[in-house]
Amino acid sequence: MSNNKLKEFFKLGEVGNYFFRVFQKPDPDKPSNFNLRMMHGINKISILMFLAAIIFWTVKRCA
Repeated sequence: MSNNKLKEFFKLGEVGNYFFRVFQKPDPDKPSNFNLRMMHGINKISILMFLAAIIFWTVKRCA
């Protein structure tokens, strides 16, 4: 039972699955073109920059 709670705590969720969607089989019903791939790439970069800024701000604030 304790292992199950720990597994739920470290679950990636929607944002984590967004980054590792490359390893999943592509859905044939979803359209895929250059513009859509670029949009998702820019979204990933913006999420990483936001997380880096939050970490930097937290470290600066606590130090």
